Amino acid sequence: MQKEKRKENGGCILKILTGLFAGVVNGLFGGGGGMIVVPSLKYLLKYDAAQAHATAIAIILPVSILSGVFYTAFGNFEWSPVLFTAFGTVIGGVIGAILLKKLSSVPITVIFSVVMAAAGVKMLFF
Repeated sequence: MQKEKRKENGGCILKILTGLFAGVVNGLFGGGGGMIVVPSLKYLLKYDAAQAHATAIAIILPVSILSGVFYTAFGNFEWSPVLFTAFGTVIGGVIGAILLKKLSSVPITVIFSVVMAAAGVKMLFF
């Protein structure tokens, strides 16, 4: 019983530290918390891939909104692309949520890994 309680508390601390790190990454880069949250939920906290991605979305949305408020307050926000980008994001989010429900963990993990690797290559070389 005592061991289970310690494990549960350790999980809370790990969740808080993961959230703190994801929040700092999101605040610094204006996004990208998913690259921290998804692997953390999957590998550190043992969520399956679909749960990790779905949970990450629920975490990232309010953090992104809050970061956007701060970016706006500091004068670092451009309103012109918001409507078009938001429209595409909503449609893509619905499609992604439908696909997430239909795919097993392996393709989800592969797709996520390929997208993260491609983003890294693009940032390094383009």
